[in-house]
Amino acid sequence: MKSFQIKQKMWSPGGKFTITDELGIPTYQVEGSIFKIPKTFIISDMQGKQISRIQRKTWTFLPKFYVNLHDGSTFFLKRDLSFFKPHYTIKDLDMEIQGDFWDMHFRLLQNDQEVASISQEWLRLTSTYNIEVYDDQYADLVISLVIAIDYVKAIEKSSARSSASH
Repeated sequence: MKSFQIKQKMWSPGGKFTITDELGIPTYQVEGSIFKIPKTFIISDMQGKQISRIQRKTWTFLPKFYVNLHDGSTFFLKRDLSFFKPHYTIKDLDMEIQGDFWDMHFRLLQNDQEVASISQEWLRLTSTYNIEVYDDQYADLVISLVIAIDYVKAIEKSSARSSASH
């Protein structure tokens, strides 16, 4: 089992931050593109080896991301149309996500077995997530999913603010 904490920096252009393990040791680095279309995130280990590349698909009604992992596997995550609670589909993976995405408390399941649990800490100035990965082989995948889902939440929060100000 591995535990991680994602704590985003408040004023980081493009989204550059470090992900730590349960001891507070930096484990992953995340760097988002600043002015690039489509928006892209690169997740690397602390030696600079690329772990995954997350790219937003442009010109879609609801957010959709392609995720390429270093082992060659690829999947995409898309936000589904839902009115009460956010719902996501993971294509090309034999997994499902259950829980409350809006509050960021959810579980990743494979064949009804819990692979990981993710929860967001509230009352923080920046997004802070605690992640428990129960099967170490899924650590890179889970980190990539959380980064993509958090970005969807940031997009929705930003568009809600801009529409409320008009």
